[in-house]
Amino acid sequence: MQPDSPIYKAQTIGNIEPIEYMIPYPSTQAIIEGQIIKYKNEKVFKDYGLTNIDFFNSIQRISNWLNDQGVLPKDKVVIDDNSFLNSILLLYGLWHIGAIAVFLEKENHSPKKKLNVKYLDYSGDLIKITESHSSHFIPKYKPLLNDDAVVVVSNDKTVFLSHYGLLVNANGLQKLLDLKQQQSFFCDIKPKTSFWVVICAILPIYAMATFTSKSPSILLTYDDIDIKNGFKLREDWVNIDNYEKNELALCKENSAVFALDNNPIHLTDYKIIEDELWLKGHSLMNGYFEKDKMVFKDDYLIIKKE
Repeated sequence: MQPDSPIYKAQTIGNIEPIEYMIPYPSTQAIIEGQIIKYKNEKVFKDYGLTNIDFFNSIQRISNWLNDQGVLPKDKVVIDDNSFLNSILLLYGLWHIGAIAVFLEKENHSPKKKLNVKYLDYSGDLIKITESHSSHFIPKYKPLLNDDAVVVVSNDKTVFLSHYGLLVNANGLQKLLDLKQQQSFFCDIKPKTSFWVVICAILPIYAMATFTSKSPSILLTYDDIDIKNGFKLREDWVNIDNYEKNELALCKENSAVFALDNNPIHLTDYKIIEDELWLKGHSLMNGYFEKDKMVFKDDYLIIKKE
């Protein structure tokens, strides 16, 4: 991305340009290879009974299986599976081989043909489907931080999100939640959005916090929740002045979270002018597929209320 491009300027905050902020694990592959292997005998996704090294080996097998399916680095592949475990293994498997995950926010959202997405043909438990594959996989291609990691397809917009933006958002969310290592938390959203990618797939591994539905110490949900039990997720950013102290503002153009109450997440700046959200910062998307929908002013990306 060119430094003089509008999106690059919008991703720059203060004097810190994109991908200049150092995070402990600066790639999705590094998180898996660092956190999961370092804490190999623990269980980050506790509900599924897998130790971290079991989880890593499953990702390796999935990567080999994806390779057999003809998936290549930089391919855009739809994850359309309601199973949490299948979806998270596919996500990390795709990243591990250097491919890009595509999420359809609703079943009737179809990617435009020019996006050139691929679909996988399988049914059932991917751990069982791939158990005969080798748990040894050496990636031939490693994406750059600013490369696309996720594509989110909605009714009228297709959003491209980078590895860096997703990681920075998870880093900022950990700070907002004050989430500690081995602390337990859970989020009940479905694997259909970038919100799920950041909150459910990246954050547990990034923070090495236990993701479990069984008596978590912190719950993140769209439902009303008492402040002592967790955080409410909201997408109606136009009402952010009325948010409670435990309400998180979500926006897919900012990867996932952009504020808690009305306090911006780390390395994000925003303002709301009438029915427009003006966004800038390191979690900001790489762009829309529909270039005509990208509007900038004063180095902010402007998003209109849908």
